[in-house]
Amino acid sequence: MRILIFNLLDLTRLNFEDTEEVIIEFFQKAQSVLGHVAAVCIFPRFVKLARAQFANSPVKIATVVNFPQGSASISAVLIEIDQVLQDGAQEIDLVFPYDRYLGGEREYCRDFIATCRTACDRNILLKVILEVGRLKYLDLIAEASKDMIDAGADFIKTSTGKITEGASLEALAVMLAVIKDKQVQLKRPLGVKVAGGVKTVEQAAQYIQLADHILGKDWVTPKHFRIGASQLVDELLT
Repeated sequence: MRILIFNLLDLTRLNFEDTEEVIIEFFQKAQSVLGHVAAVCIFPRFVKLARAQFANSPVKIATVVNFPQGSASISAVLIEIDQVLQDGAQEIDLVFPYDRYLGGEREYCRDFIATCRTACDRNILLKVILEVGRLKYLDLIAEASKDMIDAGADFIKTSTGKITEGASLEALAVMLAVIKDKQVQLKRPLGVKVAGGVKTVEQAAQYIQLADHILGKDWVTPKHFRIGASQLVDELLT
């Protein structure tokens, strides 16, 4: 289980005060006796650094956009996307405008994500962050999951990790059920990323077991399932 969890990790460092020296040291955790993590997830300003570090590595470079509040204008977000792609990002974790969604502007939110999808090359993995702690209600989480997938998300992600309420088994179960239906309907691969409060091997294993139950053991690979965490790697490597 430890090897599987390590291979599913989006090894994450999103501290506003971080320096290049801190990030370079952090990158050393991405490869170990357990193999390699799926991706490193860092702020846009460190993407070039990551590209240089992992130029000949299977570790993907992920970054965050419209983070963490999901409140930037579409024009600002498109500029941000263009820059991170130029810098070498291969995966984008994009916060959708959840406050506007909660305010009833669902068509705006669908169009927002669709526009961002168009701005990315098809080979760029787009993970849309729902911020389930703000959506709160399971039916709303289900609706947002459907809307974001229909708009072009490759993955739906639970949380930014920047508010108190992060991932939960209940929220993930709803998201996985939507993915199960949408994969058949849309005939394209979909995935989920669990983030926000996953700090122990035991917690990570519970999320994996839930995905096994809903979508089958063969489904839980880095192609479909990621765990976003910063502290979990230290327990895995001890």
